[in-house]
Amino acid sequence: MKTKLGKMFYAFGAVAAAVWCCPAVALAAEEAEEYVPAMYGTFWALVPPIVAIVLALITKEVYSSLFVGILVGGLFYAGFGFEKTVTHIFEDGIVGSLSDSYNVGILVFLVILGAMVCLMNKAGGSAAFGRWASSHIKSRAGAQLATIVLGVLIFIDDYFNCLTVGSVMRPVADKQNISRAKLAYLIDATAAPVCIIAPVSSWAAAVAGLVEGEDGFLMFIQAIPYNFYAILTIVMMVGMVLMKIEFGPMKVHEDNAKRGDLYTTPDRPYGAAEEDMTENGKGTVIDLVIPILTLIICCVIGMIYTGEFFEGASFVEAFSGSDASIGLMLGSAFGFVITVALYLVRRVLKFSDCMGCLPDGFKAMVPAILILTFAWTLKAMTNSLGADVYVEELVKANAESFVNFLPAIVFIIGCLLAFATGTSWGTFGILIPIVDAVFGDNPTMRIIAISACMAGAVCGDHCSPISDTTIMASAGAQSNHINHVNTQLPYAVTAAAVSFVTYIIAGFVQTAWVALPVGILLMVGTLFVIKKIVPQSE
Repeated sequence: MKTKLGKMFYAFGAVAAAVWCCPAVALAAEEAEEYVPAMYGTFWALVPPIVAIVLALITKEVYSSLFVGILVGGLFYAGFGFEKTVTHIFEDGIVGSLSDSYNVGILVFLVILGAMVCLMNKAGGSAAFGRWASSHIKSRAGAQLATIVLGVLIFIDDYFNCLTVGSVMRPVADKQNISRAKLAYLIDATAAPVCIIAPVSSWAAAVAGLVEGEDGFLMFIQAIPYNFYAILTIVMMVGMVLMKIEFGPMKVHEDNAKRGDLYTTPDRPYGAAEEDMTENGKGTVIDLVIPILTLIICCVIGMIYTGEFFEGASFVEAFSGSDASIGLMLGSAFGFVITVALYLVRRVLKFSDCMGCLPDGFKAMVPAILILTFAWTLKAMTNSLGADVYVEELVKANAESFVNFLPAIVFIIGCLLAFATGTSWGTFGILIPIVDAVFGDNPTMRIIAISACMAGAVCGDHCSPISDTTIMASAGAQSNHINHVNTQLPYAVTAAAVSFVTYIIAGFVQTAWVALPVGILLMVGTLFVIKKIVPQSE
Protein backbone atom coordinates (compact mmCIF):
# COMPACT_ATOMS: atom_id res chain seq x y z
CA MET A 1 0.00 0.00 0.00
CA LYS A 2 2.80 2.37 0.95
CA THR A 3 4.53 1.53 -2.28
CA LYS A 4 1.41 2.39 -4.27
CA LEU A 5 0.94 5.64 -2.33
CA GLY A 6 4.59 6.51 -2.90
CA LYS A 7 4.30 5.88 -6.62
CA MET A 8 1.10 7.96 -6.77
CA PHE A 9 2.82 10.77 -4.85
CA TYR A 10 5.84 10.80 -7.20
CA ALA A 11 3.56 10.63 -10.25
CA PHE A 12 1.48 13.52 -8.96
CA GLY A 13 4.64 15.50 -8.22
CA ALA A 14 6.00 14.85 -11.73
CA VAL A 15 2.73 15.96 -13.34
CA ALA A 16 2.59 19.07 -11.15
CA ALA A 17 6.18 19.94 -12.02
CA ALA A 18 5.49 19.45 -15.73
CA VAL A 19 2.36 21.61 -15.53
CA TRP A 20 4.32 24.31 -13.69
CA CYS A 21 7.29 24.18 -16.06
CA CYS A 22 5.36 24.05 -19.34
CA PRO A 23 4.01 27.62 -19.17
CA ALA A 24 7.47 28.90 -18.28
CA VAL A 25 9.07 27.01 -21.16
CA ALA A 26 6.28 28.04 -23.52
CA LEU A 27 6.58 31.67 -22.46
CA ALA A 28 10.37 31.58 -22.93
CA ALA A 29 10.05 29.97 -26.37
CA GLU A 30 7.28 32.38 -27.31
CA GLU A 31 9.37 35.34 -26.17
CA ALA A 32 12.35 34.08 -28.22
CA GLU A 33 10.16 33.55 -31.29
CA GLU A 34 8.32 36.83 -30.93
CA TYR A 35 11.41 39.05 -30.83
CA VAL A 36 11.67 40.85 -34.17
CA PRO A 37 13.96 43.87 -34.50
CA ALA A 38 12.17 47.15 -35.23
CA MET A 39 14.29 47.54 -38.40
CA TYR A 40 13.62 43.97 -39.63
CA GLY A 41 12.90 43.73 -43.36
CA THR A 42 13.64 47.40 -44.07
CA PHE A 43 16.37 49.25 -45.95
CA TRP A 44 18.19 49.61 -42.61
CA ALA A 45 19.08 45.90 -42.88
CA LEU A 46 21.55 46.79 -45.65
CA VAL A 47 23.13 49.71 -43.78
CA PRO A 48 25.68 47.72 -41.65
CA PRO A 49 27.54 46.21 -44.65
CA ILE A 50 27.34 49.52 -46.52
CA VAL A 51 28.96 51.26 -43.52
CA ALA A 52 31.72 48.62 -43.39
CA ILE A 53 32.42 48.85 -47.13
CA VAL A 54 32.48 52.66 -47.26
CA LEU A 55 34.77 52.86 -44.20
CA ALA A 56 37.13 50.24 -45.66
CA LEU A 57 37.42 52.12 -48.95
CA ILE A 58 37.97 55.46 -47.17
CA THR A 59 40.29 54.42 -44.34
CA LYS A 60 42.09 51.59 -46.19
CA GLU A 61 41.83 49.62 -42.92
CA VAL A 62 39.68 46.53 -43.23
CA TYR A 63 39.57 45.05 -39.70
CA SER A 64 38.20 48.08 -37.86
CA SER A 65 35.85 48.90 -40.74
CA LEU A 66 34.29 45.45 -40.63
CA PHE A 67 33.94 45.60 -36.86
CA VAL A 68 32.19 48.99 -37.04
CA GLY A 69 29.74 47.48 -39.54
CA ILE A 70 29.18 44.54 -37.18
CA LEU A 71 28.62 46.98 -34.29
CA VAL A 72 26.04 48.94 -36.29
CA GLY A 73 24.22 45.68 -37.14
CA GLY A 74 24.22 44.63 -33.48
CA LEU A 75 22.85 48.01 -32.37
CA PHE A 76 20.08 47.90 -35.00
CA TYR A 77 19.13 44.36 -33.98
CA ALA A 78 19.06 45.16 -30.24
CA GLY A 79 17.25 48.47 -30.57
CA PHE A 80 20.42 50.14 -29.24
CA GLY A 81 20.29 48.13 -25.99
CA PHE A 82 23.78 47.50 -24.55
CA GLU A 83 23.46 43.93 -23.29
CA LYS A 84 21.56 42.56 -26.28
CA THR A 85 24.00 44.26 -28.68
CA VAL A 86 27.03 42.64 -27.03
CA THR A 87 25.47 39.15 -26.82
CA HIS A 88 24.21 39.32 -30.41
CA ILE A 89 27.60 40.37 -31.78
CA PHE A 90 29.70 37.85 -29.86
CA GLU A 91 27.35 34.89 -29.28
CA ASP A 92 25.17 34.96 -32.40
CA GLY A 93 27.77 36.60 -34.62
CA ILE A 94 31.40 35.72 -33.97
CA VAL A 95 30.87 32.49 -32.01
CA GLY A 96 27.97 31.46 -34.26
CA SER A 97 30.09 31.96 -37.40
CA LEU A 98 33.11 30.13 -36.01
CA SER A 99 30.98 27.23 -34.76
CA ASP A 100 29.33 26.73 -38.15
CA SER A 101 30.70 23.47 -39.56
CA TYR A 102 30.89 24.81 -43.13
CA ASN A 103 32.93 27.84 -42.04
CA VAL A 104 35.26 25.73 -39.89
CA GLY A 105 35.91 23.44 -42.83
CA ILE A 106 36.92 26.44 -44.96
CA LEU A 107 39.26 27.70 -42.23
CA VAL A 108 40.93 24.27 -41.95
CA PHE A 109 41.29 24.20 -45.75
CA LEU A 110 42.91 27.67 -45.62
CA VAL A 111 45.42 26.64 -42.95
CA ILE A 112 46.39 23.44 -44.76
CA LEU A 113 46.79 25.34 -48.05
CA GLY A 114 49.01 27.84 -46.26
CA ALA A 115 51.10 24.97 -44.87
CA MET A 116 51.41 23.41 -48.34
CA VAL A 117 52.55 26.70 -49.85
CA CYS A 118 55.14 26.94 -47.07
CA LEU A 119 56.23 23.34 -47.77
CA MET A 120 56.68 24.01 -51.49
CA ASN A 121 58.67 27.16 -50.77
CA LYS A 122 60.96 25.49 -48.22
CA ALA A 123 61.50 22.54 -50.55
CA GLY A 124 62.54 24.95 -53.29
CA GLY A 125 59.74 23.90 -55.62
CA SER A 126 58.32 27.41 -56.04
CA ALA A 127 61.73 28.92 -56.77
CA ALA A 128 62.55 26.13 -59.25
CA PHE A 129 59.22 26.62 -61.00
CA GLY A 130 59.89 30.37 -61.12
CA ARG A 131 63.25 29.75 -62.80
CA TRP A 132 61.69 27.30 -65.25
CA ALA A 133 58.82 29.65 -66.04
CA SER A 134 61.15 32.61 -66.55
CA SER A 135 62.92 30.66 -69.28
CA HIS A 136 59.62 29.77 -71.00
CA ILE A 137 57.40 32.75 -70.17
CA LYS A 138 59.41 35.75 -71.27
CA SER A 139 56.84 38.56 -71.17
CA ARG A 140 54.33 40.17 -68.85
CA ALA A 141 51.54 39.33 -71.29
CA GLY A 142 52.58 35.67 -71.32
CA ALA A 143 52.58 35.47 -67.50
CA GLN A 144 49.14 37.08 -67.31
CA LEU A 145 47.68 34.82 -70.01
CA ALA A 146 49.13 31.77 -68.25
CA THR A 147 47.43 32.90 -65.02
CA ILE A 148 44.11 33.30 -66.84
CA VAL A 149 44.37 29.88 -68.52
CA LEU A 150 45.21 28.15 -65.23
CA GLY A 151 42.32 29.97 -63.52
CA VAL A 152 39.91 28.83 -66.21
CA LEU A 153 41.13 25.23 -65.97
CA ILE A 154 40.64 25.05 -62.18
CA PHE A 155 36.87 25.57 -62.28
CA ILE A 156 35.84 23.16 -59.52
CA ASP A 157 35.53 25.68 -56.70
CA ASP A 158 36.34 29.37 -56.30
CA TYR A 159 38.16 29.00 -52.96
CA PHE A 160 40.37 26.25 -54.32
CA ASN A 161 40.90 28.25 -57.53
CA CYS A 162 42.10 31.38 -55.70
CA LEU A 163 44.65 29.70 -53.48
CA THR A 164 45.96 27.18 -56.01
CA VAL A 165 46.41 29.66 -58.87
CA GLY A 166 48.02 32.11 -56.46
CA SER A 167 50.49 29.49 -55.21
CA VAL A 168 51.53 28.44 -58.72
CA MET A 169 51.61 31.78 -60.52
CA ARG A 170 52.95 34.11 -57.81
CA PRO A 171 56.66 33.35 -58.50
CA VAL A 172 56.03 33.67 -62.26
CA ALA A 173 54.24 37.01 -61.84
CA ASP A 174 57.01 38.30 -59.56
CA LYS A 175 59.66 37.43 -62.17
CA GLN A 176 57.79 39.50 -64.77
CA ASN A 177 57.20 42.43 -62.37
CA ILE A 178 53.42 42.06 -62.32
CA SER A 179 51.94 43.86 -59.32
CA ARG A 180 50.33 41.83 -56.56
CA ALA A 181 47.12 43.83 -57.11
CA LYS A 182 47.00 42.80 -60.79
CA LEU A 183 47.70 39.17 -59.90
CA ALA A 184 44.89 39.29 -57.32
CA TYR A 185 42.52 40.65 -59.99
CA LEU A 186 43.43 37.92 -62.48
CA ILE A 187 42.89 35.28 -59.79
CA ASP A 188 39.58 36.77 -58.63
CA ALA A 189 38.24 37.26 -62.15
CA THR A 190 38.87 33.60 -63.02
CA ALA A 191 37.37 32.25 -59.78
CA ALA A 192 33.65 32.95 -59.36
CA PRO A 193 33.08 34.12 -63.00
CA VAL A 194 34.46 30.80 -64.28
CA CYS A 195 32.75 28.64 -61.64
CA ILE A 196 29.34 30.14 -62.49
CA ILE A 197 29.58 28.98 -66.13
CA ALA A 198 31.15 25.58 -65.36
CA PRO A 199 28.53 22.79 -65.16
CA VAL A 200 30.79 20.62 -63.00
CA SER A 201 31.41 22.88 -60.02
CA SER A 202 30.17 23.52 -56.52
CA TRP A 203 28.44 26.66 -57.82
CA ALA A 204 26.36 24.71 -60.33
CA ALA A 205 25.15 22.58 -57.44
CA ALA A 206 24.17 25.65 -55.41
CA VAL A 207 22.12 27.14 -58.25
CA ALA A 208 20.53 23.89 -59.45
CA GLY A 209 19.08 23.20 -56.02
CA LEU A 210 17.08 26.46 -56.01
CA VAL A 211 14.78 25.65 -58.95
CA GLU A 212 11.79 23.62 -57.83
CA GLY A 213 9.81 21.24 -60.00
CA GLU A 214 12.36 21.04 -62.83
CA ASP A 215 15.81 19.75 -63.66
CA GLY A 216 17.94 22.45 -62.04
CA PHE A 217 21.09 21.19 -63.72
CA LEU A 218 19.51 21.48 -67.19
CA MET A 219 18.36 25.00 -66.33
CA PHE A 220 21.92 25.89 -65.32
CA ILE A 221 23.23 24.65 -68.71
CA GLN A 222 20.62 26.71 -70.58
CA ALA A 223 21.52 29.84 -68.60
CA ILE A 224 25.27 29.73 -69.42
CA PRO A 225 25.09 31.72 -72.74
CA TYR A 226 23.09 34.44 -70.92
CA ASN A 227 25.62 34.80 -68.10
CA PHE A 228 27.01 37.93 -69.69
CA TYR A 229 29.06 39.26 -66.77
CA ALA A 230 31.08 36.05 -66.44
CA ILE A 231 31.72 35.73 -70.17
CA LEU A 232 32.46 39.43 -70.71
CA THR A 233 34.83 39.49 -67.73
CA ILE A 234 36.95 36.80 -69.37
CA VAL A 235 36.82 38.66 -72.71
CA MET A 236 37.85 41.86 -70.93
CA MET A 237 40.79 40.21 -69.14
CA VAL A 238 42.20 38.68 -72.30
CA GLY A 239 41.57 41.90 -74.28
CA MET A 240 43.38 44.07 -71.73
CA VAL A 241 46.40 41.74 -71.68
CA LEU A 242 46.69 41.58 -75.47
CA MET A 243 46.03 45.31 -75.97
CA LYS A 244 48.24 46.25 -72.96
CA ILE A 245 45.55 48.37 -71.32
CA GLU A 246 45.50 49.49 -67.68
CA PHE A 247 43.38 52.21 -66.10
CA GLY A 248 42.33 53.54 -62.72
CA PRO A 249 44.32 52.70 -59.56
CA MET A 250 45.56 49.48 -61.21
CA LYS A 251 47.61 51.55 -63.65
CA VAL A 252 49.51 53.11 -60.74
CA HIS A 253 50.25 49.68 -59.27
CA GLU A 254 51.37 48.27 -62.61
CA ASP A 255 53.57 51.27 -63.40
CA ASN A 256 55.24 50.90 -60.01
CA ALA A 257 55.63 47.13 -60.51
CA LYS A 258 57.52 47.73 -63.76
CA ARG A 259 59.98 49.76 -61.68
CA GLY A 260 60.33 46.93 -59.15
CA ASP A 261 57.71 47.80 -56.50
CA LEU A 262 55.13 45.00 -56.56
CA TYR A 263 53.00 46.41 -53.73
CA THR A 264 52.89 50.25 -54.16
CA THR A 265 51.69 50.74 -50.55
CA PRO A 266 53.95 50.14 -47.51
CA ASP A 267 51.75 47.35 -46.12
CA ARG A 268 53.13 43.81 -46.59
CA PRO A 269 50.50 41.55 -44.96
CA TYR A 270 52.34 38.34 -45.91
CA GLY A 271 55.89 39.68 -45.84
CA ALA A 272 56.89 38.02 -42.55
CA ALA A 273 55.71 34.62 -43.77
CA GLU A 274 57.74 34.98 -46.96
CA GLU A 275 60.90 35.93 -45.04
CA ASP A 276 60.63 32.76 -42.95
CA MET A 277 60.61 30.57 -46.04
CA THR A 278 64.17 29.87 -47.09
CA GLU A 279 64.96 28.32 -50.45
CA ASN A 280 66.25 24.74 -50.56
CA GLY A 281 68.83 24.08 -53.26
CA LYS A 282 67.64 20.46 -53.64
CA GLY A 283 64.20 21.47 -54.94
CA THR A 284 63.13 20.98 -58.55
CA VAL A 285 60.03 21.78 -60.59
CA ILE A 286 58.44 18.44 -59.68
CA ASP A 287 58.47 19.54 -56.03
CA LEU A 288 55.80 22.05 -56.95
CA VAL A 289 54.02 20.29 -59.82
CA ILE A 290 53.43 16.96 -58.03
CA PRO A 291 51.99 18.55 -54.83
CA ILE A 292 49.69 20.79 -56.89
CA LEU A 293 48.44 17.90 -59.03
CA THR A 294 48.04 15.77 -55.91
CA LEU A 295 46.07 18.54 -54.26
CA ILE A 296 43.75 18.90 -57.27
CA ILE A 297 43.12 15.15 -57.50
CA CYS A 298 42.57 14.77 -53.76
CA CYS A 299 40.17 17.73 -53.64
CA VAL A 300 38.16 16.38 -56.58
CA ILE A 301 37.95 12.98 -54.87
CA GLY A 302 37.00 14.67 -51.60
CA MET A 303 34.17 16.61 -53.23
CA ILE A 304 32.68 13.66 -55.10
CA TYR A 305 33.04 11.59 -51.91
CA THR A 306 30.76 14.05 -50.08
CA GLY A 307 28.38 13.82 -53.04
CA GLU A 308 28.10 10.01 -52.57
CA PHE A 309 29.95 9.13 -55.78
CA PHE A 310 31.30 5.96 -54.15
CA GLU A 311 27.78 5.00 -53.13
CA GLY A 312 26.44 4.88 -56.68
CA ALA A 313 25.85 8.52 -57.70
CA SER A 314 27.11 9.63 -61.12
CA PHE A 315 30.05 12.02 -61.38
CA VAL A 316 27.82 14.99 -62.24
CA GLU A 317 25.30 14.09 -59.52
CA ALA A 318 28.14 13.75 -57.01
CA PHE A 319 29.36 17.26 -57.79
CA SER A 320 25.81 18.60 -57.65
CA GLY A 321 25.33 17.12 -54.20
CA SER A 322 28.84 17.75 -52.87
CA ASP A 323 29.76 19.69 -49.75
CA ALA A 324 32.65 21.94 -50.83
CA SER A 325 33.73 22.68 -47.27
CA ILE A 326 34.18 19.05 -46.21
CA GLY A 327 35.45 17.91 -49.61
CA LEU A 328 38.17 20.57 -49.83
CA MET A 329 39.17 20.03 -46.20
CA LEU A 330 39.56 16.27 -46.67
CA GLY A 331 41.29 16.67 -50.02
CA SER A 332 43.79 19.23 -48.74
CA ALA A 333 44.56 17.10 -45.67
CA PHE A 334 45.40 14.07 -47.82
CA GLY A 335 47.32 16.29 -50.22
CA PHE A 336 49.42 17.62 -47.34
CA VAL A 337 50.23 14.11 -46.08
CA ILE A 338 51.23 12.90 -49.56
CA THR A 339 53.40 16.00 -50.09
CA VAL A 340 55.23 15.44 -46.79
CA ALA A 341 55.79 11.80 -47.76
CA LEU A 342 57.14 12.88 -51.18
CA TYR A 343 59.64 15.30 -49.67
CA LEU A 344 60.80 12.76 -47.08
CA VAL A 345 61.32 10.07 -49.73
CA ARG A 346 63.20 12.52 -51.97
CA ARG A 347 65.14 13.77 -48.92
CA VAL A 348 64.35 17.34 -49.87
CA LEU A 349 63.19 18.27 -46.34
CA LYS A 350 63.54 16.78 -42.87
CA PHE A 351 60.41 15.71 -40.99
CA SER A 352 60.93 18.48 -38.43
CA ASP A 353 61.06 21.06 -41.25
CA CYS A 354 57.82 19.70 -42.70
CA MET A 355 56.06 19.94 -39.36
CA GLY A 356 57.42 23.46 -38.90
CA CYS A 357 55.43 24.46 -41.97
CA LEU A 358 52.13 23.96 -40.11
CA PRO A 359 52.51 26.99 -37.80
CA ASP A 360 54.18 28.95 -40.60
CA GLY A 361 51.25 28.20 -42.91
CA PHE A 362 48.78 29.20 -40.22
CA LYS A 363 50.67 32.44 -39.68
CA ALA A 364 50.58 33.20 -43.41
CA MET A 365 46.80 32.80 -43.47
CA VAL A 366 46.02 34.84 -40.33
CA PRO A 367 45.03 37.99 -42.30
CA ALA A 368 42.61 36.02 -44.47
CA ILE A 369 41.17 34.15 -41.46
CA LEU A 370 40.59 37.39 -39.54
CA ILE A 371 38.87 39.08 -42.47
CA LEU A 372 36.76 36.00 -43.20
CA THR A 373 35.64 35.76 -39.56
CA PHE A 374 34.58 39.40 -39.49
CA ALA A 375 32.89 39.09 -42.91
CA TRP A 376 30.88 36.04 -41.78
CA THR A 377 29.87 37.88 -38.60
CA LEU A 378 28.73 40.88 -40.63
CA LYS A 379 26.62 38.57 -42.81
CA ALA A 380 25.04 37.14 -39.66
CA MET A 381 24.11 40.68 -38.56
CA THR A 382 22.57 41.40 -41.98
CA ASN A 383 20.61 38.15 -41.98
CA SER A 384 19.22 38.80 -38.50
CA LEU A 385 17.88 42.15 -39.74
CA GLY A 386 15.95 40.50 -42.61
CA ALA A 387 17.80 41.87 -45.64
CA ASP A 388 16.39 39.01 -47.73
CA VAL A 389 12.81 39.93 -46.77
CA TYR A 390 13.35 43.55 -47.80
CA VAL A 391 14.80 42.63 -51.20
CA GLU A 392 12.10 40.03 -51.88
CA GLU A 393 9.32 42.55 -51.26
CA LEU A 394 11.10 45.17 -53.36
CA VAL A 395 11.46 42.87 -56.38
CA LYS A 396 7.92 41.48 -56.20
CA ALA A 397 6.44 44.97 -55.96
CA ASN A 398 8.10 46.12 -59.19
CA ALA A 399 8.39 42.90 -61.22
CA GLU A 400 5.28 43.29 -63.34
CA SER A 401 5.96 46.91 -64.34
CA PHE A 402 9.16 46.35 -66.33
CA VAL A 403 8.89 42.96 -68.01
CA ASN A 404 11.42 43.45 -70.83
CA PHE A 405 13.76 45.45 -68.64
CA LEU A 406 13.49 43.02 -65.74
CA PRO A 407 16.66 40.97 -66.55
CA ALA A 408 18.71 44.18 -66.45
CA ILE A 409 16.96 45.32 -63.26
CA VAL A 410 17.46 41.92 -61.62
CA PHE A 411 21.14 42.09 -62.61
CA ILE A 412 21.55 45.45 -60.86
CA ILE A 413 19.65 44.28 -57.77
CA GLY A 414 21.82 41.15 -57.63
CA CYS A 415 24.97 43.30 -57.91
CA LEU A 416 23.92 45.62 -55.09
CA LEU A 417 22.71 42.83 -52.81
CA ALA A 418 25.83 40.68 -53.24
CA PHE A 419 28.06 43.76 -52.88
CA ALA A 420 26.34 44.75 -49.62
CA THR A 421 26.17 41.26 -48.11
CA GLY A 422 29.35 39.79 -49.60
CA THR A 423 27.65 36.53 -50.58
CA SER A 424 26.73 35.41 -54.07
CA TRP A 425 25.15 32.15 -52.88
CA GLY A 426 22.92 34.06 -50.47
CA THR A 427 21.89 36.32 -53.34
CA PHE A 428 21.03 33.26 -55.45
CA GLY A 429 18.85 31.98 -52.63
CA ILE A 430 16.93 35.26 -52.39
CA LEU A 431 16.46 36.22 -56.05
CA ILE A 432 16.21 32.97 -58.05
CA PRO A 433 13.00 31.67 -56.38
CA ILE A 434 11.37 35.11 -56.90
CA VAL A 435 12.31 35.26 -60.59
CA ASP A 436 11.29 31.62 -61.03
CA ALA A 437 7.80 32.46 -59.74
CA VAL A 438 7.43 35.69 -61.78
CA PHE A 439 8.38 34.13 -65.14
CA GLY A 440 6.91 30.66 -64.64
CA ASP A 441 4.83 30.96 -67.83
CA ASN A 442 7.62 32.36 -70.05
CA PRO A 443 10.47 29.81 -70.24
CA THR A 444 12.88 31.99 -72.27
CA MET A 445 12.54 35.10 -70.09
CA ARG A 446 12.74 32.84 -67.05
CA ILE A 447 16.14 31.51 -68.15
CA ILE A 448 17.41 35.03 -69.00
CA ALA A 449 16.25 36.46 -65.66
CA ILE A 450 17.69 33.54 -63.64
CA SER A 451 20.98 34.01 -65.47
CA ALA A 452 20.80 37.72 -64.62
CA CYS A 453 20.44 36.72 -60.95
CA MET A 454 23.57 34.60 -61.17
CA ALA A 455 25.54 37.22 -63.10
CA GLY A 456 24.53 40.02 -60.73
CA ALA A 457 25.41 37.93 -57.69
CA VAL A 458 28.85 37.10 -59.11
CA CYS A 459 29.46 40.74 -60.07
CA GLY A 460 28.57 42.03 -56.60
CA ASP A 461 30.61 39.25 -55.01
CA HIS A 462 33.51 40.16 -57.30
CA CYS A 463 33.41 43.83 -56.21
CA SER A 464 32.68 43.44 -52.50
CA PRO A 465 35.54 43.79 -49.98
CA ILE A 466 33.65 41.51 -47.57
CA SER A 467 33.21 38.68 -50.08
CA ASP A 468 34.83 35.33 -49.29
CA THR A 469 36.20 35.02 -52.83
CA THR A 470 37.66 38.55 -52.83
CA ILE A 471 39.39 37.80 -49.52
CA MET A 472 40.69 34.47 -50.85
CA ALA A 473 42.04 36.16 -54.00
CA SER A 474 43.98 38.64 -51.83
CA ALA A 475 45.35 35.70 -49.83
CA GLY A 476 46.25 33.74 -52.97
CA ALA A 477 48.15 36.68 -54.49
CA GLN A 478 49.47 37.71 -51.05
CA SER A 479 48.23 41.22 -51.79
CA ASN A 480 46.98 43.93 -49.45
CA HIS A 481 43.23 43.35 -49.38
CA ILE A 482 42.12 46.97 -49.76
CA ASN A 483 44.60 47.46 -52.62
CA HIS A 484 42.98 44.50 -54.36
CA VAL A 485 39.48 45.93 -53.86
CA ASN A 486 40.40 49.47 -54.99
CA THR A 487 42.19 48.33 -58.13
CA GLN A 488 39.65 45.69 -59.12
CA LEU A 489 36.54 47.86 -58.69
CA PRO A 490 36.89 49.99 -61.89
CA TYR A 491 37.50 46.86 -63.97
CA ALA A 492 34.49 45.02 -62.51
CA VAL A 493 32.24 48.09 -62.90
CA THR A 494 33.26 48.37 -66.57
CA ALA A 495 32.29 44.74 -67.22
CA ALA A 496 29.07 45.28 -65.24
CA ALA A 497 28.09 48.35 -67.30
CA VAL A 498 28.49 46.47 -70.59
CA SER A 499 26.61 43.49 -69.11
CA PHE A 500 23.74 45.76 -68.03
CA VAL A 501 23.32 47.05 -71.59
CA THR A 502 23.53 43.50 -72.92
CA TYR A 503 20.74 42.37 -70.55
CA ILE A 504 18.52 45.20 -71.83
CA ILE A 505 19.10 43.89 -75.37
CA ALA A 506 18.46 40.30 -74.26
CA GLY A 507 15.17 41.33 -72.60
CA PHE A 508 13.85 42.44 -76.01
CA VAL A 509 15.46 40.00 -78.50
CA GLN A 510 15.22 37.05 -76.05
CA THR A 511 18.01 35.06 -77.70
CA ALA A 512 21.65 34.66 -76.71
CA TRP A 513 22.71 34.33 -80.36
CA VAL A 514 22.07 38.04 -80.82
CA ALA A 515 22.67 39.49 -77.35
CA LEU A 516 25.98 37.76 -76.59
CA PRO A 517 27.83 38.75 -79.82
CA VAL A 518 26.59 42.32 -79.37
CA GLY A 519 27.86 42.30 -75.77
CA ILE A 520 31.30 41.01 -76.86
CA LEU A 521 31.52 43.72 -79.54
CA LEU A 522 30.52 46.35 -76.99
CA MET A 523 33.22 45.12 -74.60
CA VAL A 524 35.94 45.16 -77.27
CA GLY A 525 34.78 48.63 -78.38
CA THR A 526 34.90 49.85 -74.77
CA LEU A 527 38.49 48.64 -74.44
CA PHE A 528 39.48 50.52 -77.62
CA VAL A 529 37.89 53.70 -76.25
CA ILE A 530 39.70 53.29 -72.91
CA LYS A 531 43.02 52.78 -74.69
CA LYS A 532 42.40 55.92 -76.71
CA ILE A 533 41.47 58.02 -73.68
CA VAL A 534 43.94 56.73 -71.05
CA PRO A 535 47.65 57.11 -71.92
CA GLN A 536 49.37 53.74 -71.59
CA SER A 537 52.90 53.29 -70.23
CA GLU A 538 55.47 51.46 -72.31
